[in-house]
Amino acid sequence: MSSSEHPSPKPGVMDIAAYVPGRESAPGVAKVYKLSSNESPLGPSPMVTEAFAKRNVDLAAYPDGSAHELRQAISRAYGLNPGNILCGNGSDELLGLLCQTYLAPGDEGLFTQHGFLVYKIQIMAAGARPVSVPDTDLTASVDAILDAVTRKTKIVFLANPNNPTGTYIPVSEVRRLHAGLPAHVILVLDAAYAEYVRRNDYEAGIELVSANPNVVMTRTFSKIHGLAGLRIGWMYANEAIIDACNRVRGPFNVNALAIIAGAAAIGDRAHVERAVEHNDAWLGRVCDALEGLGLKVTPSVGNFVLIHFPKTAGKTAAEADAFLSSRGYILRRVTGYGLPDSLRMTIGSAEANLGALDALKEFMA
Repeated sequence: MSSSEHPSPKPGVMDIAAYVPGRESAPGVAKVYKLSSNESPLGPSPMVTEAFAKRNVDLAAYPDGSAHELRQAISRAYGLNPGNILCGNGSDELLGLLCQTYLAPGDEGLFTQHGFLVYKIQIMAAGARPVSVPDTDLTASVDAILDAVTRKTKIVFLANPNNPTGTYIPVSEVRRLHAGLPAHVILVLDAAYAEYVRRNDYEAGIELVSANPNVVMTRTFSKIHGLAGLRIGWMYANEAIIDACNRVRGPFNVNALAIIAGAAAIGDRAHVERAVEHNDAWLGRVCDALEGLGLKVTPSVGNFVLIHFPKTAGKTAAEADAFLSSRGYILRRVTGYGLPDSLRMTIGSAEANLGALDALKEFMA
């Protein structure tokens, strides 16, 4: 082998922009308030701790490869057939599984302009062509998505509500989108923030999946259930899609502790309601305070807000980020989402929210 020869990744891999998660630290700051990853300020259900205390988990043994206990708990919580449920190492893994299973070189995967970055990454990793569809007022446009569909389209990803914008489209529009798609195209409804939405015209996707063989709904335990550290996601789909993805996924993709924790968490409806009530109490309050500082905020139905900063020197998003970090408040830069003048702020604890607002007041003064 000559010195110029070396292992090379397959074509397209080095074109992928790696996902960069929200920052966790602020050097030189005694106490850090992380408001960059949309984690739950309430943490996990106390039932999770109780479940761990009652179970003697053999860490030397492989977990149940079918995550049976977790799928049964999900099926009870939502009234679904466990045969239509597939669990994963976070919903991120399931998004990747769908791409690996249904996309090939020459195919196209669609996602919205400011949609979750993982869609593009997984489409490209499968060797397919990513197609970004323009939003209208930072909201998914059904007409634009349908206009972008070609004979090569195999998957359409729709985050509803969307991260990082916090916007959503009503179920009537989701149904119109599905009705306009060819039967061979899979519509993936990423409902990671569904539990937070309190709008009468919203549906997470269960009914649409139940009635159609080409719709998939993905969900996560990382947000409202406060279990981001254990990486638990699930999807609801037609059994043919579940069967195909099961052939591609790793045999023990959900660890033993995650199975126990997820099963316990999804049964604690009171904890979920507490998290919703906390979010409802603070979402409007945070938005009003930000607008009172002269900042534009995109109306959000999730557990976060997208804050838009002026381009004026001294008041930009980058300068706000640096200022907040110096005081221990870490928000999310969203330049990678095509929003260089914005920051995303998670609705955190009362202390974190008030502190971040005070710091922004000082910054905008």
